[in-house]
Amino acid sequence: MPRSYTSILVHVVFSTYERTPFITPDLRESLYAYLGGIARNLGAHPFRVGGIADHVHLLAAVPPMLSIADFLNKIKSNSSKWIHEAKLHQDFAWQRGYGAFSVSPSSAGGVVRYIANQELHHHQVTFREEFLSLLKEAGVEFDERYVFD
Repeated sequence: MPRSYTSILVHVVFSTYERTPFITPDLRESLYAYLGGIARNLGAHPFRVGGIADHVHLLAAVPPMLSIADFLNKIKSNSSKWIHEAKLHQDFAWQRGYGAFSVSPSSAGGVVRYIANQELHHHQVTFREEFLSLLKEAGVEFDERYVFD
């Protein structure tokens, strides 16, 4: 086979430092657009970016030559730099870690809807509850004592 064919869909979740509500309503749309632009510049296809004041969800098709760790490092470092250089929020920072979950193409629409409905979702569920649920649903082994700083 002379070519490689991949379908690497990833739902990533990452939070602001100490889950501080840095992502204000006036910052959200431009931040989400910027995150999508970074993803595109890395050769990824962002299907949806969304979240609330203290965390972001992103569903993207990631190119095979880019590791998830490198993808998230570039997304987080470049967006943080942009926020500081544009003087949008001087104290802004992302939390160190992240969650990354594989998504089948048949489930992508559901994940897009899930990300689009974050505001409504978080009227009932905390970020902590949501993240632990995502870990459990994905079968990720973890010790809850070390999941959150």
